[in-house]
Formats: sequence, C-alpha cells, structure tokens
Amino acid sequence: MSLTVTPLPTAPGAPDPEAGLGALTTERGNLPLHKLEVDTRVTGLTARTEIVQGFHNPHAEPIEATYIFPLPDRAAVTAMRMTADGRTVEAELKERQEARDTYDAAIAQGQRASIAEAERADVFTMRVGNILPGERVSISLSLTGPLLNEDGEATLRIPLVVAPRYIPGTPLPGPQAGDGTAPDTDAVPDASRITPPVLLPGFPNPVSLRIETVIDPAGLPLTTARSSLHTVTRAENPDGTVALSVRPGERVDRDFILRLAYGEPATVGTALAAEPDRDGEGGTFQLTIVPPAMTAPSRPRDVVVLLDRSGSMSGWKIVAARRASARIIDTLTGADRFAVRCFDHEVESPDRLPAGLAEATDRNRFRAVEYLARADARGGTVLLDPLREAAALLAPGPETGERDRVLILVTDGQVGNEDQILAELAAGLAGVRVHVVGIDQAVNAGFLNRLALTGRGRCELVESEDRLDEATARIHRRISSPVVTGIAWTAEGFTPDPGSLTPGRVPDLFEGAPVVVSGRYHGVLPATARLTLTGTTVTGEAWTAAPTATVATSAAETAGPPPLATSWARARLRDLEDRYATGTGDLTGLEQRIVELSLRHSVLCRFTAFVAVDTRVVTDGGTPRTVVQPVELPAGWEAATPAMPMMPVAMSMPQAAAPDFLSGYGSPPPAPAGGPSGMLFRAESRRGRHAPVPPAPAAPGGFGGGGPVFGAPPPAQQMPAAPDPTPVAPPLAYDPWTGARALLAEELAALASVPADTPEHTRRDLLSDLASRLRALLIGHPADETHRALTGLTEALAACDGPTPPRGEELTALWSRTLQVLTTQAAPTAAPSGPAPPPPPAPQPTARRAFWKRGS
Repeated sequence: MSLTVTPLPTAPGAPDPEAGLGALTTERGNLPLHKLEVDTRVTGLTARTEIVQGFHNPHAEPIEATYIFPLPDRAAVTAMRMTADGRTVEAELKERQEARDTYDAAIAQGQRASIAEAERADVFTMRVGNILPGERVSISLSLTGPLLNEDGEATLRIPLVVAPRYIPGTPLPGPQAGDGTAPDTDAVPDASRITPPVLLPGFPNPVSLRIETVIDPAGLPLTTARSSLHTVTRAENPDGTVALSVRPGERVDRDFILRLAYGEPATVGTALAAEPDRDGEGGTFQLTIVPPAMTAPSRPRDVVVLLDRSGSMSGWKIVAARRASARIIDTLTGADRFAVRCFDHEVESPDRLPAGLAEATDRNRFRAVEYLARADARGGTVLLDPLREAAALLAPGPETGERDRVLILVTDGQVGNEDQILAELAAGLAGVRVHVVGIDQAVNAGFLNRLALTGRGRCELVESEDRLDEATARIHRRISSPVVTGIAWTAEGFTPDPGSLTPGRVPDLFEGAPVVVSGRYHGVLPATARLTLTGTTVTGEAWTAAPTATVATSAAETAGPPPLATSWARARLRDLEDRYATGTGDLTGLEQRIVELSLRHSVLCRFTAFVAVDTRVVTDGGTPRTVVQPVELPAGWEAATPAMPMMPVAMSMPQAAAPDFLSGYGSPPPAPAGGPSGMLFRAESRRGRHAPVPPAPAAPGGFGGGGPVFGAPPPAQQMPAAPDPTPVAPPLAYDPWTGARALLAEELAALASVPADTPEHTRRDLLSDLASRLRALLIGHPADETHRALTGLTEALAACDGPTPPRGEELTALWSRTLQVLTTQAAPTAAPSGPAPPPPPAPQPTARRAFWKRGS
C-alpha cells in the first residue's frame, strides 16, 4: 500500500528560539514532567492508545507532582499503571471519594502513590506523590475509542494541552478544590482544578514529546493521511500497516490531529456489529447508519450566528471566525431569516439590521458581513448570555411554522462553566438544531461536542485557516435540511435493552455524516439477527435499511478491553453525566448508576478515579511539597497584551484577591517588583487554603471579564447600612409554581395551535422537545401534586425518543393526555401552597468538598 502523508497547515505562532528536549532548568529547579509518549494503533475506525507521562524529582526532598492535562473526549480510559524503582503497580478504579481517601492515606504513611481523576470529558488531573529526590516515575494510561468518521474521512485527535479558560462567578469561601490558578466560584465550583499555570513564551521546550501511530486500514481503502504536526512515514509494513512518527522537538502546545481519507463516503455502508460478553449471556451492539446519497432541498430557515470575539480569539482565530461566519451568512437564501450577534462579556448586534430576525435579502446579508468584518478580539468569554438571546430569537411561535430553527456558534469554547450553560439551556434550545465551529489549536472539544449533541447538530473543529473552507462547506451541508428524519427501528432475532441506547434518540441523518448508535442486548445472538430501520426522506418518501449483525470476536477472546463494550460504556457514561449535570429528580440514584456502570466496565468517569499505591514505605510520611506542572501557552495564542497579561510564576498565593481576568487567562499574579521570575513553580499546595472573597466587581475587564480593570483603583469600602426599624410583615402565602404555570400556559397554547394534519414524526418531535423543557422546569420545585403530575407526563413523553415511538392511536392518546395535563397544571391553584420558604443559610466553609457533585 502506498500512503501519502501530508502535514496539515498550522496557524502562525511565536518562533521557538530555544527548542530542545529534556527538562527545563531555572534558578528555582526543574519541572516535574520531563517526557510525554503517545503510542496509538488505529484499526479501521477504532483507536487504542497508550500514553506515558514521565515525572522526576530534581529536588532534595520528596515532592507531589500535579499535572492538569487533556485526553480525547470520546475515548475511554480503561487502565493505569505506575512504575518506579523497578516496581510496577496496576491502579484500581474506585468510587472517587474512596480513591482520594486511599491516595491521601498512602501519602501520609510514606508510600508512593498516584491518582487520576476526570474533571471534564477531556480534562484530567494526575497526582503522583512521594517521588523521592532524583527518582523517576512513569504513569501509563490506556485508552480505547472510536474515530470520528464523516465525508469519507476518519479523524484521530489527541489533545496535548489544556488552554486557559474564562471563569465566571463569585469566588467560594472555604478551601480550594485544586492547585490551579483560578479560585473556585459558584458558577465553576472546580475552577482551581481546570486552570493549570502557564509558561511564559520563549522558554526552552520543557517536555520531550514522542508520538507514534500505527495504522491498520482493516480492509478500508486508505489513501492519504494528514497530520497537524510534522510527521514522517517511518515504515510501510508487509502486513499492510503503516507506522507514522512525529518529528522530535515538537512542543506540547497543540492538538495532534491525524485525518485519514478512506476513499469515497459510500465505501462504508450501514452496518450492525455485535460483541458477545465473556459469559455469552448478552453483549454489545453497534449500529452505524450511513445517510443515503442524496442532496436535501433546503426548507426555509431561521438562523442565528453567534461569533465569539473574546480575548482568547485574538490573532488568526478571529480572522478565521469572521470568515466562517460571513460564509455561512452568504449561503442563506431569500426564504431564510437570520440574526448575527458578536459577544465577549457583552452581546452586540449590527445597528443597521432589525433587532430580531431579518429577512435574508442581499442588502441585509451584505450589512451583516460588513459588520462582521469589523469584529476584533477583546474582553471575556461570557457564553451564557448570547446563547440565552439566541434561544429567545429562535423560540417557537405561530410564525415559525415549518421553518427549521438553526443556531451556529463560532468559538474556541474556552469557558469553565460548561455544566451551568448546558443545564440552563437544555430546555430553551429544545427544537433548535445547534451546530458549532470550534476554532483553535487546543479547542475545548469536550464541551463543544456536548453542546452540538444536545442540539442534535454537528461540531466542526478548525485548527488552521487553511482548513476553514473545508469546515464551512461541511457546516453548509449540515444546516440544510436532514436527508432522513423520524428514524425508528425494530430488532429481529435478538432483544436489545431499550434503556441502554446511546444516544437515547436516533438523530436525523445529514448528508455525509454517519450516525452511530450503540446499546446492550440480552441472550445469545443468532446469525440471523438484524435491525430494520425506517424513516422518511426529505422528499417525503419512505426510507428503510436492514443490516444483518456481524459478530465480532467475543470479549473472552479479546486481548485488552473489548472495544465495542468499552466504547458503549464511555458513550453511555457521557450521556448519564450530561443528564446529571442538566437534570432533576433522583440525582443520588443517577450517581449510583454512573458509578456502577463505570466500575463494571472499568471506564473512568467523573464519579470514579484510578488510584495506584505501592506497598513499600519510602518516606517518613507527612505532606510532601506539591509542585504543579505548568503548561504551554497554546500555539497560535498571542502573548501578553495590556488586556491579557502573561505573568511569570510567583509563589503560591490566594488568587481571588487578584483581578478576575487573571482567573480567565490562567496566569497567577506577578512576582513582586525586583523579585525572582522564571518558571511556574508552586512551593505549597492550595488545597485546604481559604480564598478570600473580593468585593463585587463593577464591570468586566480584560480577558477573563467579571473583574476590575487592571491598574484601576480598588472600589471604595461600603459601610454596613443601619438596620431598618420598620416592622416586617409576616410572609404572604404563595404558590411556588406561579411562574412555572405561566410557562405551562405558553406550552399549552403552542401545542393547541398545531394543525390537525401535522405529520406524526413532527408531533413526536414536538412532544420530545416539550419533555426536555419540562425536565428543566421541574428543577427546584417541591415534590407536590403538580410535580408528580408533570413528572409522570415527562416520563410518558420520553417514549417519543425510544426505539418504538408511539404511532397512530397511541400517539393521539399521548397528545390528548399532554393537553389535559397542561390545561390542569397551567391553571392557578385555588389555595395557596403555604408560606414562602426562608432564605437558605449562608454556606459555611468545609474542610473537604465533593466538588464533582452538584450542590457540594
């Protein structure tokens, strides 16, 4: 096989005058991370990766090394090993609090230990404790995951650096959860765990990076490979595999992206794969649905384009973002309506266009593109406000009719309050298709993929201006109407578990974008097992496919974790974690389900952790010095500006007292004038320290936003007001559902206005979207009769997303029940529900906070 390897164009970045290998030496010592090795074997459309992190201790006392690092958001972390002094310890996966207790106890007893914890889908923390002076410790992580496959091209993406993120909210009292540079806030309770310190530009390369990839096409017609790093073909082997390696000297400052062209998109067809469990009493199936080769005529659309112009988008990224947004607007037709918003810590719109949706005339589109051309990068990334405004612009109404509602977000996604955003917008964006264009060489892909998945859309990642044309062409196809909708399926010859499906609802099919649905089945799978798929094409014709199951090697015969079961478990855990972040009801029960699933399949999640403990005692115990590994400034990011200061690392100090923009950019406060500067080095851990709460900021400033402008005088101290002697009337009785009933009345009016001849698949979509909004509405309300009635309705509406959705009379009955429940619950109650509850007590600092749990 002859394979052409083409380096992907990279965005311009600062020159590296002192590139090299090995550890960085300064007057304060060496950094703990000295090497990073990534070995991947790609087989068809599946990747297995081994990542080795090498730590060392150049100091005269034992240390604990802390490293905040990224991993692919779609990959499952299935194993961890610690090697030191000729001894290798296999890590155990435990419930997270239990794992943390195990680690702390081992360190206190003088044992060598390590722990890996998941902070986000793609952000992790590694702690390696009691590393002896002069000692080297290696941590190995095993990953398994699918490649993204669209338009005949499979993509392997290995992120290498966690970029600085904007951290909104008010700092929390009490100990900080981690050792990062930003204080924990009410909007981001674990901010100190996702904000590693950042190296100043121009430092010699502190980490030796080695990346090697072996590609086994597994029968697919592989033609070319494109790499985001300088890659060379090491060997084309007799067995048909190809080995690629990254040129030595590359810095750990951007994602490694390998794009594999597998011929025409039609090469891979709709298929059903099955993998029996080790006991043979069940297994995992994976359904890949390939859209039919047809171009969908575009229906009238309402489109909102949001352009991120925050400080982190400076340089080539804002240029690419402007071009991408302008090209999307250029593709609109006269039948469409649109709106454009640019945002940082403020939301702005073109002054020559209507405040709402504008007709997509040539003049209006020209004005929008002209406005976008003037957008420059500034301020902080307040993402929630523009998304709220977009949801309001795209809210359903009588005038929307059969129009597609589409939101397109162009951003790098560098925010820390991902859960807050998804929880608040899950209901408001129901029925809106959300597409995301992620622009960065170290993009927050985990969040952007979650946002697109929630909105039943697609996420396109752009790591350079040269890939922009390709990405915008794909987005143009995605914002057209789907080619197949209303997909349902029937199993023949085997029994799938309907509650195990991921995603829970089969997405619509778009041109060139295959859909993968996986789940669990019961019993033995016969050779005749198959799934029959049905749907409706954009032209109104019936569509069907009936793939027969291909049984893969059973888990009992597989070396290592079974790939289908592992990939399903990771995807299912991601679904459940998103439900935990955005849902209501029995969160404790949901947490238990997540932990059980994680432990059963040995896949790391936010509620579990891998912990390795060497039984040998190597120190006298106590608390070792904590050294936090600084990370590179991502490639393509601009260095220090007055609005976005880059600071040399100083000794650890409370960050909340500094201007808030520092928490967003990820840099600690500057060293005192005339004091030492150099690498980012933390002499003591922040865990257990209390962050002082600064006065409320008057206006956002700098990259992080939400704080005073750097250099401005501090706000005047306010004296407490004298108590008001006026007697306070007793609280009035109130109905806790008053505001919600008004919303229920709006939902009732919207459903009642639906024409009687509306197709069944459209009715099911409307009921499914209503269920999403009801789930959000239930949050924070008492478990009374209204809550029980709406919960029962929400559970019934969930059937619209199942493999056998209601049809005919069953759908009519569900529609009638929905109208009846909404009519009853939208009406004001005859009697008040009781006195208003007292305000919650002020939170008290705790010695330890389960920051990974909601409400902790």
